[in-house]
Parts: sequence; C-alpha cells; structure tokens
Amino acid sequence: MKPGKMITLEGVEGAGKSTQLAMLVDYLRQQRIPVIATREPGGTALGEQVRSLLLDERISITPETELLLLFAAREQHLQTVIKPALIQGQWVVCDRFIDASYAYQSGGRRIDSLRIRQLEDWVLAGFKADLTLLFDLPVEVGFKRIAERGKDRIEQEDMAFFERVRTTYLARAESQSSRIKIIDASQPLDVVATHVQTCLDALISAG
Repeated sequence: MKPGKMITLEGVEGAGKSTQLAMLVDYLRQQRIPVIATREPGGTALGEQVRSLLLDERISITPETELLLLFAAREQHLQTVIKPALIQGQWVVCDRFIDASYAYQSGGRRIDSLRIRQLEDWVLAGFKADLTLLFDLPVEVGFKRIAERGKDRIEQEDMAFFERVRTTYLARAESQSSRIKIIDASQPLDVVATHVQTCLDALISAG
C-alpha cells in the first residue's frame, strides 16, 4: 500500500487555519483521497489533556515545561495516530506541528533553538511533513480577528511575542521553501482557499 502524505498548517492567531483546514479536508475527499484531520497539541486522549493544561490561563507554566509537555504530547501523537494513518495510506492534515515549537517556544519564548532541535531529533528522528502551509498575516490584523473571543493562556501574550513568532515562521519558510509554502491569509477566504488548492494539486500530482 502506498503511504499517505502529511500536511501541516501553521500561522499566528487569527490567520484562519481552522476554517481552511476544514475546506482543505473537504477538497481532498472530493479527490477521493482518504484523509484524517488532527491537531497539536492534541490529537490523542493524552494530547488533549496536555492541551487543556497548556491553554489554561489560570496555570503558570515555565517556558521549558511548556516545551517538554508539547513534545511529550507530540511523541504520543506521532506514534499512535500520525504514523499508523500514513502507513495505512491515509493523508494526515494537522493543525500545527514542529514548526510551531520553533515559532512559539524559540521565537516567542526565546528558548535556544538548539534545545528544540535536540528534542526534534529524538522524537521525530528525521520525520517531516510533506507540505506545510504557513498562513501569514500582520499580527495586528490577527489580533483584531480574535478580539471578540475569549483568549487562552497563549493568546494573552503581547504583540511583541507574536511579532517574534511571525518572524520565526517566515525565516523557517525562507530556509525551507520546498516544504513550507506561504499563504497570504489577509486575502478574502475564497482567494486563500484557491491558493491552498493550488498547493494541494501540486502535491497530488507529485505522487
């Protein structure tokens, strides 16, 4: 059986990842491609519990503890959900993955990226997504989009934090342009979706 492909979605708050993920999954199903949608942190019973802890604004968590919890959840997710699905020929669409750790914990939290690379080497052991869609837009625009909803622990960080996150994402996209494709998320929904579908068509055609 031919292995499936993994697609990850990244971006700062308010970039519209959740909406595009649902549309992306529908598009793949229209192409008769078996696909599952998942997320990080989360994707497993353990991961969802970790997610609740990490996003709880009532809990104080050090940057290092945050990083280690994320990778613990990622190991469980990778071994029990992602890899088995890919082996079975399913495509996996994941809301955030390893790039988020570099953007948020290294860029935002200012943890040495070498620490994250050590964890990546251990947990992922060379595993990478086939395609990463980076939904990019100015931080202030994202802030306006989420202004009406309640903010979790991460979303309560200041503008400077998210500027560092965005800068790190864009730097990774520049250095890994064959995998990470930048999507201008400030455009109308249908325009963004069309750009996403173009990226998907290229991946499908590549086999």
